[in-house]
Amino acid sequence: MMQFADLRDEDDTLMPPTPGTHLWFLDTLVTIHASCEEGTGTTSLIEHRARQADSPPLHIHRAEDELFYVLDGEIRFQIAQGEPRLGAGQTVLVPKGVPHTYRVESAAGARWLTVTTGGDFERFVRALARPAAQLSVPPPAGEPTPEAIHHLTETARAHGIEIVGPPLH
Repeated sequence: MMQFADLRDEDDTLMPPTPGTHLWFLDTLVTIHASCEEGTGTTSLIEHRARQADSPPLHIHRAEDELFYVLDGEIRFQIAQGEPRLGAGQTVLVPKGVPHTYRVESAAGARWLTVTTGGDFERFVRALARPAAQLSVPPPAGEPTPEAIHHLTETARAHGIEIVGPPLH
């Protein structure tokens, strides 16, 4: 099984970089495979890699559905009042307006795809991200400061996303 953090296959061979834009977004490595800026300007396909316990704040996308497809690892989702656990090959669709978050449960981390339409989520990612210094998950940022939380909340709001609660623990 491929380890998410160093992009090596089961034979411990370094895999070539995935085509796309590689960014460090919060505590994850994201690769934008298809940008909302391409084609008709509405669909984004983003690959995410995160370590165990990664969990964003509970949030709502006001104008976009969000589709998750798990490639590796196990992820627990909180969607409205349910908490489904998904593994490799499983999908969940979160309709716009529904509060949700996730938590990476597997010790080796997880890798998944998100598909959104409208461009808000991708633009939010780009607004907060920085170019990935290497093709691995960024060093943990630690507990966010009040200023960082305010910046995240305001940037989310500007992109049609409302922070409504804490991460999953």
